Amino acid sequence: MSTRPAETPEPPYYMVVFASQRLEGDDGYGEAAERMAELVTRQPGFLGADSTRDANGFGITVAYFSDEESIRQWYRHPEHAETRGNGRDKWYQHYAVHVAKVERAYRWDK
Repeated sequence: MSTRPAETPEPPYYMVVFASQRLEGDDGYGEAAERMAELVTRQPGFLGADSTRDANGFGITVAYFSDEESIRQWYRHPEHAETRGNGRDKWYQHYAVHVAKVERAYRWDK
């Protein structure tokens, strides 16, 4: 997930937007975030992701998938499910998830 912004195919495809406010401290967050980034790249239908977090702990991650079934399968992944539980228990003040179908997309590169 090192290409910024993520390289995506021609639409249509789907995106999952995860906006979150972190609590202070790490308590295993960094390791878990790295593990999720590694796992999702092996998820069938995963196309890429863009992610950022500010100094106050507010972050947005946008993950791109080929179809809704790929998103459902990622949601059901046992390790992802466990990590979501840890997020609610230890790492996030709050979060919101938005799923959308991308109908149009373009990019510009210098």
